[in-house]
Amino acid sequence: MATVEYQRIGKSFGSVTIMRDVSFKIDDHQFVVLLGPSGCGKTTLLRMTAGLETVSEGEVLIDGKRVNDVHPRDRNIAMVFQNYALYPTMKVYDNIAFSLEVAKLPAAEIAKRVDRAAEVLNLTAYLDRYPKELSGGQRQRVAMGRAMVREAAVFLFDEPLSNLDAKLRAHMRTEIRQLHNRLKTTTIYVTHDQIEAMTMADRIVVMRAGKVEQIGSPDDVYDRPASKYVADFIGSSAINFLPGTVVAADGGAAVDTATGQVRIDAAVAAQPGQKVVVGLRPTDLVVDANGPLSAKTVLLERLGHDAQLFCRGADGSFVAIVDKAARFPEGSDVRFAIPPSKVHVFDAQTEIRL
Repeated sequence: MATVEYQRIGKSFGSVTIMRDVSFKIDDHQFVVLLGPSGCGKTTLLRMTAGLETVSEGEVLIDGKRVNDVHPRDRNIAMVFQNYALYPTMKVYDNIAFSLEVAKLPAAEIAKRVDRAAEVLNLTAYLDRYPKELSGGQRQRVAMGRAMVREAAVFLFDEPLSNLDAKLRAHMRTEIRQLHNRLKTTTIYVTHDQIEAMTMADRIVVMRAGKVEQIGSPDDVYDRPASKYVADFIGSSAINFLPGTVVAADGGAAVDTATGQVRIDAAVAAQPGQKVVVGLRPTDLVVDANGPLSAKTVLLERLGHDAQLFCRGADGSFVAIVDKAARFPEGSDVRFAIPPSKVHVFDAQTEIRL
């Protein structure tokens, strides 16, 4: 397989700069997810890796070799697109085999590779069908098979699951990750879905407005978000933010908010009087009759395994995850506590983690 490295990458369209000074390295065999909202530059970076977009500044290296001016077909990469990009007039076998036929490989070698990919992807029974006769998940597997048979050094996925329903997306996440583990490829995967990123990635690159906001393992970006932006983007139940001021409290420090006082960990580099924003994940809030945070209940939304309790405090709305058996009549008073180690503190002006 191969390493992929970006050195001070910049991208402009005319006078408009959409990416500047992006630098990081992807190790051999890693599964790296580029995560961010639409327009943050993640797909553009993937297309520059593939050679489908030119690099305005900096260098792209694959296995240590500069590829800025190398034709896409000579970069030893395989790409799976969002819309599958299958040939509708070709059967599944021919779709998978197409790139090998263009490369003029022997028919026996083509058949061997196609049969192997079809077996791995459970497509053997569908090789004689046309794409229109397949489900969305089966079409995506055909696109993956076409990439597999190339035996490329780097696999690129551009939001491949966005056209599938929720249940099929969850199934395909597992299939793609298992395929990566089996082939031991270097994989770069683009998505705006943080659940995909958290469940699939070895490392996540969180992007914002053409820049890298944070790089780390799924646990890193969830447990220690580098900025308020990352904290807000990561987490299936959105994090709660309360503005406040740092104060001294019982030999330690706390943050005074309109909703209540929140104790913070001793390791937080905050000074009394400093304006901050505290981030409280819904899963870390604990219903406690003596807790420092007070609110009124608005709605209890049952999720099967647990429930989301929507509340309104003096700082506005926030959410807590509670036991599904809990009963909270609308408008009732409720109080919460949270361990200091679970409180995320960000500077109010820079929004950087303290």
